Amino acid sequence: MQLALSEDQTQVLDFIDSLARPYASLPMHDVSLALESADLDAALVESGFLDVLAVEELGPVTAALVVEKLARLPFAVEAAASAMVRPLIDPDLPRPLCLVEEGRTGGPVRFLRPGASVVVVGLSGVRSFTVDAGMIAAAQEDTLYAYPVAFLTGLPDAMTVHDVDAGEVLRAWRVAVAAEAAGLLGAALAATVTYVSDRKQFGRPLATFQGMRHRLAEDQVITNSVYWLVLRAAGTGDSGDAALALLHAQEAAKRVCYDYHQFLGGMGMTLEHPLHLWTYRLKLLTAELGGRGEQGLAAAEALWG
Repeated sequence: MQLALSEDQTQVLDFIDSLARPYASLPMHDVSLALESADLDAALVESGFLDVLAVEELGPVTAALVVEKLARLPFAVEAAASAMVRPLIDPDLPRPLCLVEEGRTGGPVRFLRPGASVVVVGLSGVRSFTVDAGMIAAAQEDTLYAYPVAFLTGLPDAMTVHDVDAGEVLRAWRVAVAAEAAGLLGAALAATVTYVSDRKQFGRPLATFQGMRHRLAEDQVITNSVYWLVLRAAGTGDSGDAALALLHAQEAAKRVCYDYHQFLGGMGMTLEHPLHLWTYRLKLLTAELGGRGEQGLAAAEALWG
């Protein structure tokens, strides 16, 4: 098994680092629960980083790496659905792309706004429509999800039907969410390590206490395993691997976020520390696609069904 990144993949990630450098730190006077940047989004589109899935030399693994890298930023970016799902449905669908499950359209929808494309995936197939203002029940400017979210009033009678396998879209959706979760987990871990390395108690950094070091080591192993399961799922294109990757990502989020907020003495639950920008997003992702129970069922169906 080849674990090293290819030269092309390394170059893509280096380019993203350069492009995203102005957005890697928090605005000095912004204490919002959710951060977005139209300039960053436009730069990603212009540079073609959201289209790497269609490039033969790059493909789905590179797309997953791009999603994971962008998820580490404090700014929420609609990259996962556009980079990993949109090419399977229609690469010309207007962005942002909002994915919802048939029968589960009443919850918060990430990046939902007028002009967005909503893709409904379910037993009846894959359908889409463009959102107008009258279809949105309530937009929330400052949400506890740390994403920009809104709620649909319902689905229109007329939608575009796409000739694509719904199961394949669900597989790509699971990999996309798992890749995003992997980046969020990595960023949350890095923020926590920085804090406990700088914060002193009893005359020494918190990170030097053995009990904390053991738990941080466990959290790092969990975070790393999410990353590698995502890359495996992206590479194999197997629905069972995709379900297992998202299952582990959602399990990991439940486990490590508790540790991180405790290590910060409860900070990150408020706006004193930016940890919430990653952990609150993870909280919403743990419910995506039906949550852990649905991923377990999907994995069992794919592996033994």
